[in-house]
Amino acid sequence: MQTSPDRHEYPAHWEADVVLRDGGTARIRPITVDDAERLVSFYEQVSDESKYYRFFAPYPRLSAKDVHRFTHHDFVDRVGLAATVGGEFIATVRYDRINADGLPASAPADEAEVAFLVQDAHQGRGVASALLEHIAAVARERGIRRFAAEVLPANTKMIKVFTDAGYQQKRSFEDGVVRLEFGLEPTDRSLAVQRAREQRAEARSVQRLLAPGSVAVVGVGRAPGGVGRSVLTNLREAGFTGRLYAVNRAVTNQEIDGVPAYRSMGEITEPVDLAVVAVPAEQVPGVVDACGAHGVQGLVVVSAGYAESGPEGRERQRELLRRVRTYGMRLVGPNAFGIINTSPEVRLNASLAPQAPRPGRIGLFAQSGAIGIALLSRLHRRGGGVTGVTGVSTFVSSGNRADVSGNDVLQYWYDDPDTDVALMYLESIGNPRKFTRLARRTAAVKPLVVVQGARYGGAAPTGHAVRATRLPHATVSALLRQAGVIRVDTITELVDTGLLLARQPLPAGPRVAILGNSESLGLLTYDACLAEGLRPLPPLDLTTAASAEDFHTALTRALADDACDAVVVTAIPRVGEAPASDEALAAALRSAAATAPAKPVLVVHVEIGGLADALSKAAGTAPHAAPPLSDTEPAPTRADDAPPAEDTRRIPAYPAAERAVRALAEAVKYAQWRRDAAEPGKVPEYDDIDEKGAAGQIDALLEAGEGLTLGTAQTRELLARYGIAVREARPAPSPDEAVLAARALGYPVALKATAPHLRHRADLGGVRLDLADEEQLRRAYTELTDLFGTPAELRPVVQAMAPRGVDTVVRAVIDPAAGAVLSFGLAGAASQLLGDMAHRLIPVADRDAASLVRSIRTAPLLFGWRGSAPVDTGALEELLLRVSRLVDDHPEVVGISLEPVVVADRGLSVLDATVRLARPPARDDLGPRTLPVY
Repeated sequence: MQTSPDRHEYPAHWEADVVLRDGGTARIRPITVDDAERLVSFYEQVSDESKYYRFFAPYPRLSAKDVHRFTHHDFVDRVGLAATVGGEFIATVRYDRINADGLPASAPADEAEVAFLVQDAHQGRGVASALLEHIAAVARERGIRRFAAEVLPANTKMIKVFTDAGYQQKRSFEDGVVRLEFGLEPTDRSLAVQRAREQRAEARSVQRLLAPGSVAVVGVGRAPGGVGRSVLTNLREAGFTGRLYAVNRAVTNQEIDGVPAYRSMGEITEPVDLAVVAVPAEQVPGVVDACGAHGVQGLVVVSAGYAESGPEGRERQRELLRRVRTYGMRLVGPNAFGIINTSPEVRLNASLAPQAPRPGRIGLFAQSGAIGIALLSRLHRRGGGVTGVTGVSTFVSSGNRADVSGNDVLQYWYDDPDTDVALMYLESIGNPRKFTRLARRTAAVKPLVVVQGARYGGAAPTGHAVRATRLPHATVSALLRQAGVIRVDTITELVDTGLLLARQPLPAGPRVAILGNSESLGLLTYDACLAEGLRPLPPLDLTTAASAEDFHTALTRALADDACDAVVVTAIPRVGEAPASDEALAAALRSAAATAPAKPVLVVHVEIGGLADALSKAAGTAPHAAPPLSDTEPAPTRADDAPPAEDTRRIPAYPAAERAVRALAEAVKYAQWRRDAAEPGKVPEYDDIDEKGAAGQIDALLEAGEGLTLGTAQTRELLARYGIAVREARPAPSPDEAVLAARALGYPVALKATAPHLRHRADLGGVRLDLADEEQLRRAYTELTDLFGTPAELRPVVQAMAPRGVDTVVRAVIDPAAGAVLSFGLAGAASQLLGDMAHRLIPVADRDAASLVRSIRTAPLLFGWRGSAPVDTGALEELLLRVSRLVDDHPEVVGISLEPVVVADRGLSVLDATVRLARPPARDDLGPRTLPVY
């Protein structure tokens, strides 16, 4: 066995799967001594021109010395990475550390030369860009801070790879060679470039799945029925515009249901873009190999028997993913329900849906097949029997979500012109930090409505491998709302809200007019509006004798009122009238709604008659786009951007006032978020922050161990470097020492027990306040020790009294899944018992800090509730910004608790603080692009 000269163990954590520009995948891994044959084969397939660009001279073949040099690395000063597909090299990159003279050297230096070689058949796929991101991350890990590259002027493709990467760089020209030098620290521009490439690549990979030119269904039974036969039937009946193939190793006929049939993938002579796999789990590996050899781009595996079935199935799922990615394919599933694209150019129904959805402009993602069926069925029923905006544009059921996830689909929907509203049912979020980032960007251009199942089970559903989070569900929900996600609790609310957002413009505010022919329904709607935080106007009762014309007149007048942002119409059928009256009323409401296209209209109806269906029927295709929410923000793109005709305005109908108002309230909050997002605020700079000193202190403290809770003096010193003063508290292990402490601090003072069971528990009597002199202090000391135990048990401290105010708590924590989170609430029962805490992702801007203070339910106590004096919320917001800045600057600060923070009418006092330090978890959102392994 050959002994490797590598100075370090093989760095397996450098291995990664990436999505390339065209939507295919490749694996990036270190080159080892076992790769000699692969390297030679790769080099033989590279054109002479590419070889010349790499070596600046004709270089037809690699010598044995070259092969040895390019496959033997120490993984420190010399590193080579390869991009592979099907186990074979398609591109390589290498760096060699250099010394100050610019020559290769074993002595450590922080600069290295880098060079690439990409097989001609794979140039233009973004392979070099992906390799540059990964080799740069490897170099940073090994202490290299700069790359240098020499490129021939004619090699414009490689020059573009370097210049487009977004790093700070310097260019020079000497001896006919362009020399590029650039730092490797991520910049705002390099991260923006990286994320833009990620979006295009991942969107393209999903687009290839949803718009294939040909589909093969593997596992089609010869007899009717069965999973494979059902998928094939659905593809045929949907009118798929591409080529269809049926595959079954036992097939005897040339056709199945009019579709060409083959015994294996290898017998198909034409390209296949997508394969739907419906064979038993033990047969899937062979199918994957056959599809990979045939050049299939993606798989939908509906077969069960994977992670949902236990440990053995989980390992089978991991092996399936490894095998799929080896061939550069993407995978939906396993245990998936399928995918749908209703575009007339595609008409793909590669799913098990018993009823095909109508075409429309709602994107739908569901991890559960059962929930996917329910959502498709409800959208079908609520669509009113017509094709249009409230149908489905695309549907993806990810099953166990081994590869393609909600994040990938979000990347696709972001700039999909056929999708106006995105609805997602999630049972787990594999990468919350990335999901939040993508959700914020998507929500800025189109509504994203999410319902999360398995919220309180304490674990992910069977088959879903996710990162652990210590955050409670309420905190996760708050963070999603901060990102613009419309969070609802049930699939009924998901559909209710989605239909409103798809059919109506966004409301400009919370003012709601209510009118109708039922006084009772009007009052219920009024109460529901108040409960949801809306501002309803007094209901207008048209009486049960109201005609369609009366409704038209009242709705037209309400929409013209500047004091109204939205209208809810309540309607009950008139006894004894023909169904035609429903059509007349629907036409009247649509006609009136068209007079004010910028204001939403909803209908609450009794489930008698056909008003809901009548309201859904309309000529034309789609309503007019919502108007811009600001002078600089464009309206979401719609298929039809022309002014709507009277009969094209579909009005959503709800069988209960509470459901209609809840949907409207979500639309109001989302519209406000859109307006706020257009002006995201600023992160203030503070001249008194000592970032460098804090970094030095943190490094020195962490040298002693991996994690620790700082002592009182260390905590005060670190926080003081960020302008956060903690009021001094002196130990008082005896009455005499308590008196000495009080004299030093100055009366009046507080005496506090800091034992864990009494800390911050004034309600238990562990705190004595406003002690004005020595006599009161000694008496309080005696009372505490008589009640609770010895001084050693109580750990008493003396602290100068702070100005009176409202007690609050400020916390920050770095969650391994979600990232850094800043939390705020009132101290005591409000936060501990009622959970009245608000949360924001760090870093927070000034607008975030202001909204954080105002978003707790007990916020009125800060603003002069019932005649009390308002407190200094400006000082409180500044404290939140300083804590955010500390955690953002130093991710080693994994936990901060300031409790209590007494906010007075002028200024505030931090009475106690705890800081925890640890080596932070790796931030994959700052590293190179990589596909996760769930």
